[in-house]
Amino acid sequence: MKISIERGALLKALGQAQSVVERRATIPILSNVLIDAEGDQVSFRTTDLDIEVVDRAPAMVERPGATTVSAVMLHEIVRKLPDGALVTLAEDSASGRLTIAAGRSTFSLATLPKEDFPVMASSEYASNFSAKAPVLRRLFDKAKFAISTEETRYYLNGVYMHVSTADGGQVLRCVATDGHRLARIDADLPEGATGMPGVIVPRKTVGELRKLLDDDDAIIAVSVSETKIRFATPAITLTSKVIDGTFPDYTRVIPTGNTKRLEVDATEFAKAVDRVATVSSERSRAVKLALDEDRLVLSVNAPDSGAAEEELAVAYGDEPLEIGFNAKYLLEIASQVDRENAVFLFNSSGDPTLMREGNDTSAVYVVMPMRV
Repeated sequence: MKISIERGALLKALGQAQSVVERRATIPILSNVLIDAEGDQVSFRTTDLDIEVVDRAPAMVERPGATTVSAVMLHEIVRKLPDGALVTLAEDSASGRLTIAAGRSTFSLATLPKEDFPVMASSEYASNFSAKAPVLRRLFDKAKFAISTEETRYYLNGVYMHVSTADGGQVLRCVATDGHRLARIDADLPEGATGMPGVIVPRKTVGELRKLLDDDDAIIAVSVSETKIRFATPAITLTSKVIDGTFPDYTRVIPTGNTKRLEVDATEFAKAVDRVATVSSERSRAVKLALDEDRLVLSVNAPDSGAAEEELAVAYGDEPLEIGFNAKYLLEIASQVDRENAVFLFNSSGDPTLMREGNDTSAVYVVMPMRV
């Protein structure tokens, strides 16, 4: 195999591919990238046995062929090469080395046979549809903060993507929860997604997928089966196993009868919570909200470190209420608001609180209160 490729194109392709590789892989070949040159393009394939990324880039292929080499090391070498350099990759199968040459620099890396590289078994996808990158980006970005990190409840370690109904029509919905807070985000149902099986997309996959969604004009081809999900653009294909488990019935925890309505500027609210939480104890991070007519007092009282209080002008016309929350959860939820004011709907100091942007019901967040 011998190819020549521009450094920028090579770095972009390798950057996406090498991020999947586990840094402490117990099987040596899993640390490698499979480089496959054919026709006028080269593909870079990496896997951790749960996720597989194939990244394609145009190249001048002198001798077609394939080999595997350390993904992280190759990425580091290319990253340190000068901008605009033409990089030549040549494999010498006799010595089992891949030579990387650019300008006056030459590197030689050990290779492993391509036959040893595990290729993810292809599967029949029950549902295939296309979605615009900004749509998927919003669905996953707004939900991912609520993904659980508790390994024991593995079925909460991802975003539950499924078809649901809202306001009389069908929607594509993403839900994540860790038992303390919940995010439910809806988007118009893309054509062809009607019969899609509901799947739990793992946390790592959500992080990797984010890199495919930066281009606002990109159209992502999504394929879903009971066991796998695949996201593809013309240059990149990301295939992932889904979490084998049943996502709990989240509709039961979304309150419908909360009537006490607080409207507040989300940015001002987040800044105020952040300021008063500075003195809270690391363990509880509790912030108390005291609501009265058109005013909100945020307070923290940590006996061992100090106290803080801040008052905000808000729109609130119901009976007075005192309720406590974890400051981190409030900050994360407030930071999801893009356009309008944040609207909080309370019931009592012991019941879950609902938050949304203005009157927009396509993004709904629930947070559990805590005793303060």
